[in-house]
Amino acid sequence: MSEPSDARVAVYIDFDNIIISRYDQIHGRGSFHKHKAKNLVVQPPDTAADVRHRLLEATVDIDAVLDFASSLGTVAISRAYADWSVPVNASYRSQLVDRAVDLTQLFPTVASMKNGADIRLAIDVIEDLFRVPDLTHVVIVAGDSDYIALAQRSKRLGRYVVGIGVAGATSASLAAACDEFMDYDALPGTAEDSLVEEPPAPVVERAPKTRTRAARTTEDKAASNDAPEPAAPSRAPEQTGTTEAPAASQGETTDSGVPIPKRGPSGLLVRALRLGHAKDDAEWLGTGAVKNHMLRMDPTFNEKALGYRTFTEFLRSRGSFVEVDETGTARKVKLRAAFHP
Repeated sequence: MSEPSDARVAVYIDFDNIIISRYDQIHGRGSFHKHKAKNLVVQPPDTAADVRHRLLEATVDIDAVLDFASSLGTVAISRAYADWSVPVNASYRSQLVDRAVDLTQLFPTVASMKNGADIRLAIDVIEDLFRVPDLTHVVIVAGDSDYIALAQRSKRLGRYVVGIGVAGATSASLAAACDEFMDYDALPGTAEDSLVEEPPAPVVERAPKTRTRAARTTEDKAASNDAPEPAAPSRAPEQTGTTEAPAASQGETTDSGVPIPKRGPSGLLVRALRLGHAKDDAEWLGTGAVKNHMLRMDPTFNEKALGYRTFTEFLRSRGSFVEVDETGTARKVKLRAAFHP
């Protein structure tokens, strides 16, 4: 296994800020409060509630934010600040918990809800920088100008500061105070074209088992029955772990070739490659670095559990959307041009 990156990243998300800013970006300034969207949840469109549909359209892709942070190094700290009793925030809780994000509960004293996290988040960042001296990167997911002093102080303490904000709701001064600032819409994976088709899992040949006498008797009785033969079970979904789960929760493709969501092994690979290409501006990426990044995004990934002996074999099986260069001493991989955003 490749050695982990020396960079250690701390991620701090002003969740109210990013949710409100994204909604207002899609539906117009002030729309979040005008539509009273905070009391609704992110769910499939409801014909009786147009605001729910608007909320769905403005859904924030938390995975894209955390995947970008993991491209900088190992995420050692990740926190999201919000009032988690608010329905719109609560609808994201399972997604955040699945990515090991600490949910910090706030009780805003103002109705606007947008600036409740500023002081608490800033205090936690400075405390963490002194408490955890090996942190190298600080990622601030917000756009408020209130975080300018925090970004400047973090830089003064020797950390590389990265900001992530929504266009139209980000202070230009905050962007200037960071070492690097990313527009949310520019993050790899936020585009709708991030779906890919999952190639079929490798077929593992197994020797036929010897039937016992009891089994033969049972089968003979079943053969004489006039009932129709039951349909063969569908192929189990490819997983990143050993625990079985329904195909929908694993995000894999069906046998009919339906595109899979980003959470499957192929989606994980595509996200890692897109981030690697964007970060390094290189055509080819080292396979070790790519696998390392995939493990930072999803520690449960294991090519052997998927039926492949090596990571290179896993890459070869995804030849429909990746190319593998094995001509040199170091194997390299790249995303095919058709799958670039």
